[in-house]
Amino acid sequence: MLRRFVTSCVIALMILPAMARTRPYYGGILRVETEGDAWQRPDGTARRLVYDGLTSIGTNGVVEPALATAWESDNSDHRWQMRLRAGVHFHDGTPLSSAAVAASLTASCNTDCPWTAVTAVGSAVVFTSDSPMPNLPALLAGDQYLIALVTTAEGKTAGDGIGTGPFQVAGFNNGVLSLTANESCWQGRPFTDAIEIRVHRSIRDQWLDLGLGRADVVEVPAEQIRQAQQQHFTVVSAAHTSLLALQVANTGALANPRLRGAIAAAIDRGALYNVIFQKQGDITASFLPQSATGYSFLFSTERDLNKAHELRGGQTPSMLTLRVEGNGATQLAAQRIALNLGEAGFNVQVKAASPQYADMTLRKLPINGGEPAATLEALLRTTGQTTPVVERTPSELFRREQEILGERTLIPLLDLPRAYAVSGRVRDLEMQPNGMPDLAGASLGDAQ
Repeated sequence: MLRRFVTSCVIALMILPAMARTRPYYGGILRVETEGDAWQRPDGTARRLVYDGLTSIGTNGVVEPALATAWESDNSDHRWQMRLRAGVHFHDGTPLSSAAVAASLTASCNTDCPWTAVTAVGSAVVFTSDSPMPNLPALLAGDQYLIALVTTAEGKTAGDGIGTGPFQVAGFNNGVLSLTANESCWQGRPFTDAIEIRVHRSIRDQWLDLGLGRADVVEVPAEQIRQAQQQHFTVVSAAHTSLLALQVANTGALANPRLRGAIAAAIDRGALYNVIFQKQGDITASFLPQSATGYSFLFSTERDLNKAHELRGGQTPSMLTLRVEGNGATQLAAQRIALNLGEAGFNVQVKAASPQYADMTLRKLPINGGEPAATLEALLRTTGQTTPVVERTPSELFRREQEILGERTLIPLLDLPRAYAVSGRVRDLEMQPNGMPDLAGASLGDAQ
């Protein structure tokens, strides 16, 4: 009996340190580096640390409460009422109110909104529209609808960067955005005391800083995921978080739908996938990933140069411009697409800058990871298509995609992942459905 007791004590003493090593700790400064601006949409690292939405998308893709705790619709989804969470305050102490929410949404979305009007009614926010809004709760989880303070309780114009999120802005100096923990956050205090985001850092410099212990979370472009793993970095990633697509104008030289069809048939997706993006992600000719709908494979991804020549019918448009949103592999992908189109008889000039008008634009469109109909509507809205997606069943969504794809104004190419490399200090860093790291939920192993 004594021997059994001693053995149990030894096992317990071995287990307890292991548990202590994995238990989240409070404290410390998490150091993050990024190529872009911390406030840029849709992937600004600071935005979801400082701001909250009325709703959020859970890890299972279901809409969950955030600043709104409940919602209901009537009049065939032409009217929605969102009830606000009580006791929430902005970082400056201003209480969250329906008027503050309505003002924020009006300021951030004054045109092409999913709604016609947004008004404050007591402790609720009411959205009305001339068209049905079946996906509104999911759309409100999007980055462009995060709630920021516009006017203080004293009626003065609020400063930038005041939200209700787990971190608040402390300052910006020498390219570093400093955020400190919001002690009274309605979601509970985050684990780390502060987050420092160093912006406009090249991928090379980010990886160097991670290797030297000067950074904790750095970006890993999709095409460099394998390289990061070969360098023994700890990589966290989320699949199917962005869609590489070619947006094609239906005016000017490409007003003829046959020419747009020729462009779609001429692109070699396999070369983009195998060579440019190093076999990361998936080849696609659908807006929604196969994992979301089960029907993506029904859309052909094969290049058909003979069909491209047939559709072009001997027409040779004047020089076409191809604008690129992004850098690195996206720039290389644009050059490869220009070569593909050249083989089909088109003359294409790639523009890295942003010309006033472009015949085509290569873009990475965000995939929010929610319910398929809402994901499709959110994706289409980023391209200026504002018709609501009311279809619900896979067969209905398939027909809707067929209809849109038939116009050849938006040509899906690749589903791409988003990835980050983390230092050994970081604990419990998970990826959100939209592909952004949940920095507010992470802790530091040496913060004791």
